[in-house]
Amino acid sequence: MTTAHNGNDAVARERRILNGLACEWSLAADELEPHYRQRLARPLFRLVDAPGLLGQWDAVRREICLNRQLALAHPWDDVRDVLRHEMAHQLAESVLGADGQPPHGPAFQQACLMLRADPAAAADRRPLHTRLARFDPSTENPRHAKIRKLLALARSQNPNEAEAAMLKAHELMARHHITTLTHDPRRSFVSIFLGSPALRHFKEAYYLANLLQDFYFVQGIWVPAFVVAKNKMGRVHEISGTPANVTQAEYVYAFVSAYIDRRWSELGAGQRLTRYQKSDFAVGIIEGFRRKLEREQLAADRPSEYALIRRSDPRLCTYLRQRYPRTSQIQRGGGRHDPDIYGRGRQIGEQMILHRGIVHRSGDVKHRLPPA
Repeated sequence: MTTAHNGNDAVARERRILNGLACEWSLAADELEPHYRQRLARPLFRLVDAPGLLGQWDAVRREICLNRQLALAHPWDDVRDVLRHEMAHQLAESVLGADGQPPHGPAFQQACLMLRADPAAAADRRPLHTRLARFDPSTENPRHAKIRKLLALARSQNPNEAEAAMLKAHELMARHHITTLTHDPRRSFVSIFLGSPALRHFKEAYYLANLLQDFYFVQGIWVPAFVVAKNKMGRVHEISGTPANVTQAEYVYAFVSAYIDRRWSELGAGQRLTRYQKSDFAVGIIEGFRRKLEREQLAADRPSEYALIRRSDPRLCTYLRQRYPRTSQIQRGGGRHDPDIYGRGRQIGEQMILHRGIVHRSGDVKHRLPPA
């Protein structure tokens, strides 16, 4: 009975994934100019067991195939990244006239630009997060190796030493960003999801998104994305920036999220607290940590440097305009909150010390263990 039930669950999940591929394909197609959209026919979608193959466009069957293991076990932006790559092959062959060109020739490159697809998504046979996980910023700039060492020192049992190491690491991040901004005209960018797509997000998600954008040199946009468990389109926070900055911001996101969960478990032991009170507590932690970083900037006596840090990266802005030519801003109210719970969170956030946790990799997906 259990085996049959598990088998039915697996079949149902694959059906939801296939529906998700169709929804994501339609979302991408709708971004095309009408002249191209009308000529691009919706394909069939299939999951296949094909080691070494992430995806494939089959022009004869008019079918896009994706690797089953990729679709079942990887984050949704890995899946969507490969889907758009194969969709670019479809657009290049079916609409742009790629006959006689190499598979990743001029027509394909044009299709990638039109679909905001990454030409490297399947070309090197590694999913998005695997490519990013294997990126080592210390090979590009030795300063990153020092940042890692400082964040490791921030695990010290001596509170003063840990605090000093964390703040020094942030100072080096800022200086590296300034150097990159002023001396690297060829810098490239990458975009990833933080967390999973969902139909709704609690308010702490927006506070954390703003913290990352204000202090960790990435730009964030809430984008539509398929929620497999709910079989519907939802939204997710996507960050963009240089690989080094995106890697660091992703780590901060994971660290702060795990820290909030741990401290909430400690606070809620033996008490009847609501999910909305957890949001108040989480917002307090994030705002407390923000206050600590702002105090450090004010005390640093380098106003001109931090003014430069706050300045937007023109190349990143161009990248985002190409990726999302039509965006809008939505104002959200703060809502009511529990002042006592929020205050406790803020006190804890002001004492939080960001440090480098333990990292291990399993298969193609990188897993970060929560902080101790």
